[in-house]
Formats: sequence, structure tokens, C-alpha cells
Amino acid sequence: MSAHASCTAAVMHGANRPVELQHFSAPELEPGGVLLETLFSEVCGTDVHLSHGRLAGVPYPIIPGHVSVGKVLAVRGEPRDVDGRPVRVGATVTFLDVVGTCNACWFCLVGKMPNRCPSRRVYGVTCSAKEGLYGGWSQLIYLKPGVSILEVPSTLMPERVIAGGCALPTAIHAVDTARIQLGDRVLIQGAGPVGLSAATLALLSGAGAVYVVERHEVRLAMARDFGVDEAIRLDVTGSNGHVERILALTDGRGVDVTIEATGVPAAVKDGIRMTRDGGRYVVVGHYTDHGEVGLNPHTEINRKHLEIRGVWGVDFSHFHRMLRILDRHGARVAGGKGWEHMVSRTYGLEEVNQALADVETGRIVKGLIRPNPVRTSR
Repeated sequence: MSAHASCTAAVMHGANRPVELQHFSAPELEPGGVLLETLFSEVCGTDVHLSHGRLAGVPYPIIPGHVSVGKVLAVRGEPRDVDGRPVRVGATVTFLDVVGTCNACWFCLVGKMPNRCPSRRVYGVTCSAKEGLYGGWSQLIYLKPGVSILEVPSTLMPERVIAGGCALPTAIHAVDTARIQLGDRVLIQGAGPVGLSAATLALLSGAGAVYVVERHEVRLAMARDFGVDEAIRLDVTGSNGHVERILALTDGRGVDVTIEATGVPAAVKDGIRMTRDGGRYVVVGHYTDHGEVGLNPHTEINRKHLEIRGVWGVDFSHFHRMLRILDRHGARVAGGKGWEHMVSRTYGLEEVNQALADVETGRIVKGLIRPNPVRTSR
């Protein structure tokens, strides 16, 4: 058992209420359980939605932070990671936030969509703080038996892994679904972490051109750092200047592939217009319900021969591939600044409310939570 007798965690008690710090006792480990010292967690758009009560079935109070990287402090029994290696005290690991899928229902066995399993639970989202340390905005995280664990290669810094975080596996799923081909012209709507990750993956996939449309200048600047061909400011005046710019760049036809990563319903209508006839449109930004948008099925779908597909969440394969991508390409992106260049700021536990506000208002691209003090060597 760990020498830690207690820890501090940031607890979200409900919608539109400040997150508060709370002390917890360190858990007794079950056989197969693992205790982590949290190195980094992240502030995801989902956390902003949680703070406003926009997800159904959340058992407040919760400890947010669904994707995290930690150092193994204690194990009980012989837990192993998904590659069959023993989980070792002192190792740096990450883990899939989705737990409890049954591998027995229609979604798991027939639909091959474990993220839709009725038994699915998510660390930092649908696990109550009353049950234990099941979120990354905490100095300690308890991994119950059966959690899918991955040891982080020694060649990967924890900062780079958490810079990928939730966004990179989600973008992998979206890019897979989009079926980007060599030479395709690709548009990404939104330059938050998911959009930037999708843009970077499109470039790595051999896209002929990658364009980004975004409203916040800090995110447009980051997209340029990551090498997109053109970062276009969203025209909010009603004259649709961003749409006209994309059409001008593509001989009036539109791009081959568009990936929506905004969470704004109106963006879907814009995106359809900016996608060519016979093109592919992938909606990944609407993890929560932000409302409806009107479409004309004849002019906007049928006559265009448009393929529209949705992406909601990830499975473990996307998470596993994230580490391979970061290990191979993570240091080279953003002109050699690395994937961690996406991180705008790191916050302590006492700053989590500021972190949520900064993400919500677009003042930063990506924020991290570092729950434990930085150790200084002597």
C-alpha cells in the first residue's frame, strides 16, 4: 500500500457551481487494483459541459479529469497492461477512461461499438466522487481491476502524452471515418485540441491541402504553427466570408473532406456548403446536445451525393494508436516544437475554475492540470 494516507482532489458538485478542493483518504486496493500519483490530467471541452450540467446521467459530485498520466505508486496482485506486461511500481502509465463495458450486449458484440454499451462508465464523467478517486483532478487516482492500462514508453515524455490526451484518440477516430486519401483537400472546422489534432493527422496522412476555420485568434495562430495551409477566421458578420474563401481555394467546388470539431450546430450547415459534391463530411464536435439546425435533404445531401458520418467517443484501439503516433511523430510536429506545443498553460488544483473559464472562452488552446507540486532535484 502507498505511504499516502490522504490526498486532495478538485470536486465538481453540480451544474454552474464552483469546483471545490476536498480531502480524501487513500483507498485500500482490491486484488488487481493500481494506485497512481497523478502527473498530469487535462481540461477538456467535456469538462466545461460537465460544469454546466450539459451531460445526462452524471452522478455529481464528481472528480473531473477523464484522461490522465500517472506514476504507479502501488499495486495489489499482478495487474497487467493491455500488452501483457506487469504493471510495475514506478512506471509511468496512462489508461482508457471508459470502464465497465460488458462485452455481452448487442453494441459490444454485434455493433462493435463498445462506447455505446449501456454498462459503460467513464472516469471523470460518470463515476461519483462518493465512490472513490476516479478522476484525474486529484493527487491520486485509483484504477479498479479491469481498467485498460498502457505503460508509456521511455521515449515519450508524460507532457507529450497528455498533450495528445482525449483529443488525439478522438481525432484518430474522426480521420479514420473520413477516409482521407493522398492528395485530398481537407477542411477542419474548429482549432481546439480535437480540430488541431485532426488537422495534424490529415497532414501526416498525405492530404494535398489542409485548411482550418476558427473564430479565436490564439487557435488560428496555433493552427499555423502546426503547419496548415491556411487558417481562416470565422466570419461572424453574416456575409460568410470563410465559406467564400474555402470555395475560392477549391475552384468553387469545395473540399474533398470536412471534419467538424466545433460543437456549434450552425457550423454543420456551413461545412456542408464547403464540401464538394460527392465529398465526405464527418461530425465529431457534438459530443453533447447543442441544439438543432435546419437542412434541405435535396440540395444539401441528395443532389450533392454527400456522405455524412458521425463520430462519438473512442474505443481502446484509438487510445493505443495514440501512443504510437506520438512516439513516431510527436517531436516533429509544429516545426519541431512537438505535440506539447498545443498546451497553452498548466494549472494547479487551486486554479481549476480559472482553467475551465479559460477553455470555455477560447483564451487558451489546451490546459493541463498538475495536481501535485513539481519535485525539484537537489
